[in-house]
Amino acid sequence: MATNKELLNKGLTYLIYALPLIFIGPGVIYNAFINKGNNWHYLVLAVGCGMCLGGMFLIFKGIHIMTKGIFNDEK
Repeated sequence: MATNKELLNKGLTYLIYALPLIFIGPGVIYNAFINKGNNWHYLVLAVGCGMCLGGMFLIFKGIHIMTKGIFNDEK
């Protein structure tokens, strides 16, 4: 039962791309709540929430691909 190194590397790249989104997203959300008087408040809040959701999606997709590579799932 050999591991598929290509799938492991692909999953790891997804996790690497998710890392900045997970750390920057809450900072953007915090900035949106600090600047409630600004007209761009809701747009900045939506961008921050999108960054966090995008990071979570990439984490789940990366873990899913890595488990396929570890267990050599052919489906």
